[in-house]
Amino acid sequence: MRLTPANAPDFIAANTRLQAVPHAPEISLWLADEITPLWRLTEEELGEMGLPPPFWAFAWAGGQALARWLLDHPAEVAGKRVIDLATGSGLVAVAAMKAGAASVLAADIDPFCAAAVAANAPSNGVEIAFTDANLLDAPPPPADLICAGDVFYEKPMAEAVLAWLKQAQANGTRVIVGDPGRTYFPKSGLTLLAEYTVPTTRELEDQEVKRSRVWSLDPA
Repeated sequence: MRLTPANAPDFIAANTRLQAVPHAPEISLWLADEITPLWRLTEEELGEMGLPPPFWAFAWAGGQALARWLLDHPAEVAGKRVIDLATGSGLVAVAAMKAGAASVLAADIDPFCAAAVAANAPSNGVEIAFTDANLLDAPPPPADLICAGDVFYEKPMAEAVLAWLKQAQANGTRVIVGDPGRTYFPKSGLTLLAEYTVPTTRELEDQEVKRSRVWSLDPA
């Protein structure tokens, strides 16, 4: 049976396990222990090579930092409408809901993220809406806060995301980003909110610990 969005929940259940997030242990996610075997298995099941990594199966450093900040600063998110851009596993979305957000829309163009979020939200006792629409194709929807973790790893995406986030900020939405020093992270226009030492693995990153930062986007 080929992997499809319809049977993705079974695939996730068979190839991940529920485990605490290293830098936000209040949250448990269905995560893979190793990226390469799951990546290869995903390609085999889909019958397609050269796929991007299964971002939904790991707690990336920028997202962990952003989740930690939200959990530690609930007043920044309590009662607010939140969008988690490029949600992946839904880690940041879960953190926002646990910190008291009124609602969270988790967005990711990878359709398998829908199954990951659907598994991870109830595992943490929260409800999260999901969309696989590419939000960058339209003006930012109304929200009080937009969170974006680990989105500056590729130049075209980084440029498109930054332009979209600036548009959202100009519309009155606060923008918070988490990043461990990705190559295309903006060099200006942000204010540092926090810095964390986040456990990771050399399989995911170039170090076993990544210094990850949380920033707010400055007004234009």
